[in-house]
Amino acid sequence: MARPLADEEDKPLDPNIEKVRRKLVRFMAINLGLLFFALMVVAVALVYKSRTAKQPAAPLVGDIQTPAGEPQTGDIVLPVGSKVLSQSLSGGRLSLDVDLADGSRAIFIYDLTERRIVGRFVIRAQ
Repeated sequence: MARPLADEEDKPLDPNIEKVRRKLVRFMAINLGLLFFALMVVAVALVYKSRTAKQPAAPLVGDIQTPAGEPQTGDIVLPVGSKVLSQSLSGGRLSLDVDLADGSRAIFIYDLTERRIVGRFVIRAQ
């Protein structure tokens, strides 16, 4: 390919075209700066997320150590004179619907992994 003449390369641009070129260069510089800033934010977020300590997951019911072939056992202490009406198991929690000795009802939440009652909700009519 033939080289252009020297006087064609050094011609000054029309002032209107030079203004447009400057605006385009400024626009490109601003957009590249914003893109670089956004990429740095993502990189910092990834590093921060990878360095934060992960909370250990709560052990599942299957994680409780019991001898092979033996069922899990334990005591659930309820108030004297109460009667269990129904129960429901979800994950590692047991929900007990209980009729109490004074005639009221309550729901007890028992955590199987901690082996203790973690919640008591009295049912009242309004």
